[in-house]
Amino acid sequence: MVLKINLEDKIKEINKPWSPVEIARINEYVIRMALFDGEYHWHKHTNEDELFYVYKGSIVIQLKDQSDVILHEGEMVVVPKGIEHCPKALKPSYVLMFEPAVLKSKGD
Repeated sequence: MVLKINLEDKIKEINKPWSPVEIARINEYVIRMALFDGEYHWHKHTNEDELFYVYKGSIVIQLKDQSDVILHEGEMVVVPKGIEHCPKALKPSYVLMFEPAVLKSKGD
């Protein structure tokens, strides 16, 4: 069965910041949504790239030894595997993350 997904309904499932909910699975990948509020922690993913898409709000992806990436609604960035990064919300923001299903949300 093919099911339609409403992102506004999925937002209602999020009960605290930095706690992603699964939106959908596509082959070996998952789309998750989380409320970003404040700063996360510095981490990296050794084997997986990670895509951040801002659905609502604005965030900064802080990067080690590189310029920060500022994202507003409708913008996205891919953080390649092995790059140390730290997401930070400029205001409470809802972000979609496209990543391999095996990816640990907290990083290495």
